[in-house]
Amino acid sequence: MSLPSCVVGIDISKSFLDCFLHPAGTVRRFGNDSQGHQALIGFVAKHQAFGVLEATGPYDRALCRRLHQAGSAFHRANPRKARQFARAAGFLAKTDRVDARMLALYGATMSLAPEAAPDAARQVLRTLVERRDQLVAMRKSERIRLAQPHCEDIEESLRQMMDVLDRQIAALDARINTLVTHVETLVADQAILRSAPGIGLQTASVLLAYMPELGSRDRRAIAALAGLAPIACDSGAMRGKRSIWGGRKRVRDALYMAALAACRSGPFKGISQAMRYAGKPPKLVLIAIARRLLVALNAAMRDRKPFQA
Repeated sequence: MSLPSCVVGIDISKSFLDCFLHPAGTVRRFGNDSQGHQALIGFVAKHQAFGVLEATGPYDRALCRRLHQAGSAFHRANPRKARQFARAAGFLAKTDRVDARMLALYGATMSLAPEAAPDAARQVLRTLVERRDQLVAMRKSERIRLAQPHCEDIEESLRQMMDVLDRQIAALDARINTLVTHVETLVADQAILRSAPGIGLQTASVLLAYMPELGSRDRRAIAALAGLAPIACDSGAMRGKRSIWGGRKRVRDALYMAALAACRSGPFKGISQAMRYAGKPPKLVLIAIARRLLVALNAAMRDRKPFQA
């Protein structure tokens, strides 16, 4: 992949978009709203620049959507990788303008793949899954508080709140189920995923929302995306202990729970038992089963066939 001749680094905050155009050195600031997005798109189109921005959760979503609609090529950088590049390049200070310049240099130096336009149904599904996760976390907090000593009034308040959260979660479950069973682009994928042991509606929904690359990457790349690939730590004659690190935590959490279920029956039961008999720690066994499960699902999605042991 050739490096772009003109790159615009975009530092995103709640209210502003700070931009640095490389190599011209032009500095601009736009508002992080619909008018600012339109002005930024015009700026990028005028200079035919390749955009580089950091993933910032809710603050970059509207901009990314508008850039896709305008057909502007851009890369959504991993903040950890961008920060490591900044340290290596000598960017010691950290301000919005400095970050924008760093991102522009990052795009001009590294070969970065442009962000693929997301499927609209998967975007809706991810929003629903994220909201469900938030409500589940709130319910967990209320349960912890309920287990503590309280007066009757507080206990009743906690129970009422948990009832509200239960209803909200049930409503989201129904919406998620409707989406993955009625939207044509998700029905076939959901059926393939749920053909594997341990994969229920929630895990399938997480994989559909957070792993659109399933079936399009090789087994090593897909395991690395989920943070389930063992990373080597060797130097000279020393062979360090392999461990997993990084990746998409929400996917890894969902596959960990799926591995717990998959180890109880089916083709993964024998594998997990053999590893335990060999003295492997229980958590290592579950991580290994989660990785095998993900690799098998990746192959099933690639071949467009149900899971095969």
